[in-house]
Amino acid sequence: MISRHILPHYRIAVVGAGAVGCYYGGKLAHYGREVHFLMRSDLAHVKKHGLRLISRQGNIHLPKVLAHATPEEIGPVDLVLIALKATANASLDTLIPPLLKPDGSTMLMTLQNGLGNEEYLAERFGADHVLGGLCFVCLNRTAPGTIEHFGHGRIEMGEFAGLPLPRTWEIQGEFKRCGIVCSVLPDLGLARWRKLVWNVPFNGLSIAGGGIDVARILADEDLLYLTRGLMDEVIGIARRLGHDIPPAFADKNIENTRSMGPYRPSSLIDYLEGREVEVEAIWGEPCRRGFNAGAEIGRLETLYRLIRRLTREKRGEI
Repeated sequence: MISRHILPHYRIAVVGAGAVGCYYGGKLAHYGREVHFLMRSDLAHVKKHGLRLISRQGNIHLPKVLAHATPEEIGPVDLVLIALKATANASLDTLIPPLLKPDGSTMLMTLQNGLGNEEYLAERFGADHVLGGLCFVCLNRTAPGTIEHFGHGRIEMGEFAGLPLPRTWEIQGEFKRCGIVCSVLPDLGLARWRKLVWNVPFNGLSIAGGGIDVARILADEDLLYLTRGLMDEVIGIARRLGHDIPPAFADKNIENTRSMGPYRPSSLIDYLEGREVEVEAIWGEPCRRGFNAGAEIGRLETLYRLIRRLTREKRGEI
């Protein structure tokens, strides 16, 4: 008898249906997966007009989307993709429980920036439920129910509590079958610090530089110098914490960024539109961990303090 591999049939919920959640959830739904989106501002529009993904890789229009106003409407699922901003993590305390299966098998996978997101989930729902995913993608929400994809798109993922499990490879397989480049890493902590090598300078300097895109950062001699210096500090902190990132990784990140053109990082868009910026997850927590490890953090701490003040001023707090 010829054995056949049985593909998993996941019931999936997307919590945080902004650019990231709609893009990856939309790709999964486009390939026939059962994906439920928890939405707020775009709910009525998406129910009426569907979801659009605009990309040079091919546009997608999903005319019928399983969009919901509350997690109770969705009910228990197999996999929760969490794409909320880290500033909204406190809301997960009430959003996640209705999505959990009684048998304890629900998987919680973060698709968030910065440090501390997996720890937050593990403390509340158990470390064995938690996976982390890092999204290397250029996206913006340009209109209700419309996500524009400018480039890249891969996900690096892993287990929070240890080495990859069979479920880790199953999720990777599902993502790849739906056109999402996805790799499994044995060290999620290393992956987080690799992502910060890009996020710390480009998200930060786009705000500190007066609201500029990544192309303008790269074209400015002084900002490019600061970019490389910040990258070196992040790599140094990671090394102190046991995560080895070669210095050449910074050069690779800079060269890859050149292909993005005038891309505006997500933190800049949040800042310009008056929304909360993930200050603590992207700059504050790395700074604190670097200080506690005895690493050099001079540039990072300066940027952290500056971004914190600018965002407070933008919100009218000072």
